[in-house]
Amino acid sequence: MEKKRVHQAASEDQEQHASSNQTDQAQTETDELPREPIDQTEQEAQPSIEDALAQAQAHIAELKEDFLRAKAETENLRRRTQEDLAKAHKFAIERFAEYLLPVIDSLEAAINCESNDVAKMRDGVELTLRQLNSALEKGRVVVLNPEVGAKFDPHRHQAIATVPAEQEPNTVVTVLQKGYLIADRVLRPALVTVCQPAARGQ
Repeated sequence: MEKKRVHQAASEDQEQHASSNQTDQAQTETDELPREPIDQTEQEAQPSIEDALAQAQAHIAELKEDFLRAKAETENLRRRTQEDLAKAHKFAIERFAEYLLPVIDSLEAAINCESNDVAKMRDGVELTLRQLNSALEKGRVVVLNPEVGAKFDPHRHQAIATVPAEQEPNTVVTVLQKGYLIADRVLRPALVTVCQPAARGQ
């Protein structure tokens, strides 16, 4: 019985030793297998930190240049716009002054006239007035002269009194002074009297 146990233990030791040898041989074969070489192209394709930093700095410089160029263009546009507005105001005044020159000529001719003919003088004044109205129209100045009975417009008329009249309440009775518009803006309201509202109970 004892010999059987000794023989069994010896067999187990031989099996463990054989298994250990097989494991060592397999590890040796694995170590001896040729390793795949590292692809140098892949390493070169990946940018280094220095390259990435240089690219970022170049991009920032490009953006800065674009910003400065856009800023300069905006400043030039603003300056040109201001110059155009200044020229527009200047030439508008010059053009209106040019429209008034014939009126000045007529007035000077009337002053130098030595005629005592009242009718002739009146014709000269009427001609000068037409020239003046023409100059105002060319300058986009329009006369405000509401008709009698027209509805009172507080935006264009200035009522200085309310008077009784046989017409609709809040309508123009008389025009005391003409008004003027310039480019649809009230330059001076027309001075008018307005028909007073009917008394209560009537």
